[in-house]
Amino acid sequence: MRVLVLSDIHANLAALDAVLADAEQFNWETVWCLGDTVSYGPEPNQCVTQIQLLGATAVVGNHDWAALGHMDIDKFNPEARRAVIWTRAQLSAESMTWLRNLPGQPLVRDAFTLTHGSPRNPVWEYVLYPATARANFDHFATPFCLVGHTHVPALYIWQKQVSSVRALSPAIDKALPLEDGWRVIMNPGSVGQPRDNDPRAAYAVLDTATRTWLSRRVAYPIEITQAHMRAVGLPERLINRLSFGW
Repeated sequence: MRVLVLSDIHANLAALDAVLADAEQFNWETVWCLGDTVSYGPEPNQCVTQIQLLGATAVVGNHDWAALGHMDIDKFNPEARRAVIWTRAQLSAESMTWLRNLPGQPLVRDAFTLTHGSPRNPVWEYVLYPATARANFDHFATPFCLVGHTHVPALYIWQKQVSSVRALSPAIDKALPLEDGWRVIMNPGSVGQPRDNDPRAAYAVLDTATRTWLSRRVAYPIEITQAHMRAVGLPERLINRLSFGW
Protein backbone atom coordinates (compact mmCIF):
# COMPACT_ATOMS: atom_id res chain seq x y z
CA MET A 1 0.00 0.00 0.00
CA ARG A 2 1.26 3.46 -0.92
CA VAL A 3 0.62 6.02 1.80
CA LEU A 4 0.74 9.79 1.43
CA VAL A 5 2.21 11.04 4.72
CA LEU A 6 1.37 14.61 5.69
CA SER A 7 2.06 16.58 8.85
CA ASP A 8 1.87 20.12 10.21
CA ILE A 9 -0.30 21.58 7.46
CA HIS A 10 -1.02 24.55 9.73
CA ALA A 11 -3.94 25.95 7.77
CA ASN A 12 -1.80 26.64 4.69
CA LEU A 13 -4.12 25.70 1.82
CA ALA A 14 -1.78 26.77 -0.98
CA ALA A 15 0.92 24.44 0.36
CA LEU A 16 -1.53 21.58 0.83
CA ASP A 17 -2.90 21.97 -2.69
CA ALA A 18 0.62 21.96 -4.14
CA VAL A 19 1.50 18.80 -2.21
CA LEU A 20 -1.65 16.99 -3.37
CA ALA A 21 -1.00 17.98 -6.98
CA ASP A 22 2.60 16.80 -6.79
CA ALA A 23 1.67 13.54 -5.07
CA GLU A 24 -0.74 12.46 -7.81
CA GLN A 25 2.19 10.92 -9.69
CA PHE A 26 2.68 8.34 -6.93
CA ASN A 27 -0.83 6.88 -7.14
CA TRP A 28 -1.16 6.84 -3.38
CA GLU A 29 -3.93 4.76 -1.87
CA THR A 30 -4.45 6.30 1.55
CA VAL A 31 -3.42 9.34 3.60
CA TRP A 32 -1.93 9.50 7.08
CA CYS A 33 -1.99 12.94 8.70
CA LEU A 34 0.24 13.41 11.76
CA GLY A 35 -1.44 16.41 13.36
CA ASP A 36 -1.49 20.21 13.46
CA THR A 37 -3.87 20.64 10.57
CA VAL A 38 -4.81 24.09 11.87
CA SER A 39 -3.30 27.27 13.40
CA TYR A 40 -0.55 29.60 12.16
CA GLY A 41 -2.07 29.79 8.67
CA PRO A 42 -5.13 31.58 7.24
CA GLU A 43 -7.33 28.70 6.00
CA PRO A 44 -8.13 26.38 8.91
CA ASN A 45 -11.59 25.29 7.76
CA GLN A 46 -10.53 24.71 4.17
CA CYS A 47 -7.62 22.51 5.26
CA VAL A 48 -9.78 20.49 7.64
CA THR A 49 -12.32 19.96 4.87
CA GLN A 50 -9.63 18.82 2.43
CA ILE A 51 -8.20 16.30 4.89
CA GLN A 52 -11.71 15.02 5.57
CA LEU A 53 -12.41 14.64 1.85
CA LEU A 54 -9.21 12.63 1.48
CA GLY A 55 -10.51 10.18 4.09
CA ALA A 56 -7.25 10.57 5.99
CA THR A 57 -6.32 8.63 9.09
CA ALA A 58 -5.32 11.47 11.38
CA VAL A 59 -4.09 12.19 14.90
CA VAL A 60 -4.33 15.38 16.92
CA GLY A 61 -1.49 17.88 17.29
CA ASN A 62 -0.75 20.46 19.95
CA HIS A 63 -2.06 23.34 17.83
CA ASP A 64 -5.23 21.38 17.11
CA TRP A 65 -5.70 20.93 20.85
CA ALA A 66 -4.93 24.58 21.52
CA ALA A 67 -7.51 25.67 18.96
CA LEU A 68 -10.05 23.54 20.80
CA GLY A 69 -9.16 25.13 24.13
CA HIS A 70 -7.73 21.88 25.46
CA MET A 71 -4.28 23.31 26.14
CA ASP A 72 -2.93 26.25 28.10
CA ILE A 73 -1.67 28.60 25.39
CA ASP A 74 0.60 30.40 27.86
CA LYS A 75 3.11 27.72 26.79
CA PHE A 76 3.08 29.19 23.28
CA ASN A 77 5.15 32.15 22.10
CA PRO A 78 3.24 35.44 21.59
CA GLU A 79 2.80 35.04 17.82
CA ALA A 80 1.59 31.46 18.19
CA ARG A 81 -0.88 32.55 20.87
CA ARG A 82 -2.30 35.21 18.56
CA ALA A 83 -2.65 32.65 15.78
CA VAL A 84 -4.42 30.19 18.08
CA ILE A 85 -6.86 32.84 19.32
CA TRP A 86 -7.61 33.90 15.74
CA THR A 87 -8.08 30.27 14.68
CA ARG A 88 -10.53 29.58 17.51
CA ALA A 89 -12.73 32.39 16.24
CA GLN A 90 -12.67 31.06 12.66
CA LEU A 91 -13.33 27.36 13.13
CA SER A 92 -16.71 26.13 11.96
CA ALA A 93 -18.79 23.73 14.04
CA GLU A 94 -17.95 20.98 11.57
CA SER A 95 -14.22 21.61 11.85
CA MET A 96 -14.43 21.69 15.63
CA THR A 97 -16.24 18.35 15.67
CA TRP A 98 -13.62 16.75 13.43
CA LEU A 99 -10.76 18.06 15.55
CA ARG A 100 -12.42 16.91 18.78
CA ASN A 101 -12.71 13.39 17.42
CA LEU A 102 -9.02 13.07 16.54
CA PRO A 103 -7.21 10.58 18.80
CA GLY A 104 -4.75 12.00 21.28
CA GLN A 105 -2.95 8.68 21.66
CA PRO A 106 -0.79 6.92 19.05
CA LEU A 107 -2.54 4.84 16.40
CA VAL A 108 -1.17 1.54 15.13
CA ARG A 109 -1.52 0.58 11.49
CA ASP A 110 0.16 -2.80 10.94
CA ALA A 111 3.92 -2.24 11.39
CA PHE A 112 3.54 1.51 11.85
CA THR A 113 2.70 3.67 14.87
CA LEU A 114 1.31 7.14 14.10
CA THR A 115 1.56 10.09 16.48
CA HIS A 116 2.21 13.83 16.46
CA GLY A 117 4.94 14.62 18.96
CA SER A 118 6.34 11.33 20.19
CA PRO A 119 5.00 7.95 21.37
CA ARG A 120 6.05 8.90 24.91
CA ASN A 121 4.26 12.26 24.85
CA PRO A 122 1.99 12.21 21.79
CA VAL A 123 0.94 15.85 21.70
CA TRP A 124 3.86 17.87 23.00
CA GLU A 125 7.33 16.23 22.94
CA TYR A 126 9.72 17.14 20.10
CA VAL A 127 11.91 14.36 18.70
CA LEU A 128 14.85 16.48 17.57
CA TYR A 129 17.87 14.53 18.82
CA PRO A 130 19.05 10.91 18.84
CA ALA A 131 18.90 10.76 22.64
CA THR A 132 15.22 11.71 22.64
CA ALA A 133 14.54 9.23 19.87
CA ARG A 134 16.33 6.46 21.78
CA ALA A 135 14.18 7.05 24.86
CA ASN A 136 11.05 6.86 22.74
CA PHE A 137 11.83 3.48 21.20
CA ASP A 138 10.78 2.00 24.54
CA HIS A 139 7.29 3.47 24.12
CA PHE A 140 6.08 1.75 20.94
CA ALA A 141 6.09 -1.88 19.89
CA THR A 142 5.97 -1.67 16.09
CA PRO A 143 9.12 -1.55 13.92
CA PHE A 144 8.31 1.95 12.71
CA CYS A 145 6.88 5.13 14.20
CA LEU A 146 5.76 8.21 12.25
CA VAL A 147 5.92 11.60 13.99
CA GLY A 148 5.57 15.28 13.08
CA HIS A 149 5.70 18.38 15.30
CA THR A 150 9.31 19.45 14.64
CA HIS A 151 8.64 20.65 11.05
CA VAL A 152 11.96 19.04 10.04
CA PRO A 153 12.24 15.89 7.86
CA ALA A 154 14.29 13.28 9.70
CA LEU A 155 14.79 9.60 10.40
CA TYR A 156 16.14 8.07 13.58
CA ILE A 157 17.37 4.51 13.13
CA TRP A 158 17.93 2.34 16.18
CA GLN A 159 20.91 0.08 15.64
CA LYS A 160 20.28 -2.70 18.13
CA GLN A 161 23.65 -4.34 17.66
CA VAL A 162 25.45 -1.27 19.00
CA SER A 163 22.54 0.01 21.14
CA SER A 164 22.62 3.47 19.57
CA VAL A 165 20.44 5.70 17.40
CA ARG A 166 21.62 7.18 14.13
CA ALA A 167 20.00 10.39 12.88
CA LEU A 168 19.56 10.74 9.13
CA SER A 169 18.34 13.64 7.01
CA PRO A 170 16.55 11.85 4.18
CA ALA A 171 17.67 12.62 0.65
CA ILE A 172 14.98 14.23 -1.48
CA ASP A 173 13.51 12.06 -4.25
CA LYS A 174 15.56 9.01 -3.31
CA ALA A 175 13.55 6.10 -1.93
CA LEU A 176 15.10 4.78 1.27
CA PRO A 177 14.69 1.02 1.86
CA LEU A 178 13.52 0.26 5.39
CA GLU A 179 15.68 -2.75 6.04
CA ASP A 180 14.65 -5.88 7.90
CA GLY A 181 15.52 -5.62 11.56
CA TRP A 182 15.46 -1.84 11.61
CA ARG A 183 13.41 0.19 14.05
CA VAL A 184 12.90 3.73 12.79
CA ILE A 185 11.20 6.95 13.86
CA MET A 186 10.31 8.88 10.71
CA ASN A 187 9.26 12.51 10.26
CA PRO A 188 8.00 13.77 6.86
CA GLY A 189 8.53 17.43 7.75
CA SER A 190 5.89 20.15 7.50
CA VAL A 191 3.51 20.87 4.65
CA GLY A 192 2.61 24.37 5.80
CA GLN A 193 5.54 25.79 7.78
CA PRO A 194 8.92 24.11 7.15
CA ARG A 195 11.69 24.91 9.63
CA ASP A 196 14.79 23.46 7.99
CA ASN A 197 15.75 26.53 5.96
CA ASP A 198 13.94 25.19 2.91
CA PRO A 199 10.63 27.01 2.32
CA ARG A 200 9.20 24.31 0.06
CA ALA A 201 6.38 22.17 1.43
CA ALA A 202 7.55 18.78 2.71
CA TYR A 203 5.82 15.42 2.67
CA ALA A 204 6.62 11.74 2.22
CA VAL A 205 5.37 8.68 0.40
CA LEU A 206 5.55 5.40 2.28
CA ASP A 207 5.22 2.09 0.43
CA THR A 208 4.31 -0.51 3.02
CA ALA A 209 4.70 -3.39 0.54
CA THR A 210 8.22 -2.58 -0.64
CA ARG A 211 9.11 -0.94 2.70
CA THR A 212 10.45 2.30 1.22
CA TRP A 213 10.27 5.91 2.43
CA LEU A 214 10.42 8.71 -0.15
CA SER A 215 10.88 12.31 0.98
CA ARG A 216 9.52 15.03 -1.28
CA ARG A 217 9.71 18.83 -1.45
CA VAL A 218 7.48 20.98 -3.61
CA ALA A 219 7.40 24.73 -4.21
CA TYR A 220 4.10 26.51 -3.67
CA PRO A 221 2.91 30.13 -4.09
CA ILE A 222 4.06 31.37 -0.68
CA GLU A 223 3.01 34.91 -1.57
CA ILE A 224 -0.64 33.82 -1.76
CA THR A 225 -0.55 32.41 1.76
CA GLN A 226 1.27 35.50 3.00
CA ALA A 227 -1.29 37.83 1.39
CA HIS A 228 -4.14 35.92 3.02
CA MET A 229 -2.38 36.06 6.39
CA ARG A 230 -1.89 39.83 6.13
CA ALA A 231 -5.50 40.31 5.11
CA VAL A 232 -6.75 38.70 8.33
CA GLY A 233 -4.14 40.32 10.58
CA LEU A 234 -1.96 37.38 11.52
CA PRO A 235 1.47 38.24 12.99
CA GLU A 236 4.10 39.55 10.58
CA ARG A 237 6.78 37.23 11.96
CA LEU A 238 4.66 34.20 11.04
CA ILE A 239 4.15 35.66 7.58
CA ASN A 240 7.82 36.38 6.95
CA ARG A 241 9.16 33.05 8.16
CA LEU A 242 7.40 31.21 5.32
CA SER A 243 9.75 32.84 2.79
CA PHE A 244 12.82 31.40 4.47
CA GLY A 245 11.71 28.08 5.94
CA TRP A 246 12.49 28.75 9.59
